[in-house]
Amino acid sequence: QLQLVESGGGLVQPGGSLRLSCVASGITLERYAVGWFRQAPGKEREGISCISSIGDMTYYIDSVKGRFTISRDNARNTAYLQMNSLKPEDTAVYYCAASHWGPQAMCANTVRDYLGQGTQVTVSS
Repeated sequence: QLQLVESGGGLVQPGGSLRLSCVASGITLERYAVGWFRQAPGKEREGISCISSIGDMTYYIDSVKGRFTISRDNARNTAYLQMNSLKPEDTAVYYCAASHWGPQAMCANTVRDYLGQGTQVTVSS
């Protein structure tokens, strides 16, 4: 069964940090670019950070540059999103995705072959 499972979401105060993880099963993650999408209530889903299959290229939207870091460990079939200096506007459901597209196109168009169920991130005092 093909599956992407996210974990690490939760409630955090503004300025805090969270680390999201995405574990793949049923697919060999190293064959795919991996991305993190998010969707806030009433807003469209957006691709916030994506990484190439071997990790040599990354993409970030402007609103998270310098605060979020995407990485992957293909030996563990796992990808990560380290989120620092979190803001209330980062509140959303965060989804892990895998795609045959390159990282910039994947994020810009939120295209994916596989999508996880999502994990809630809430930034509030």
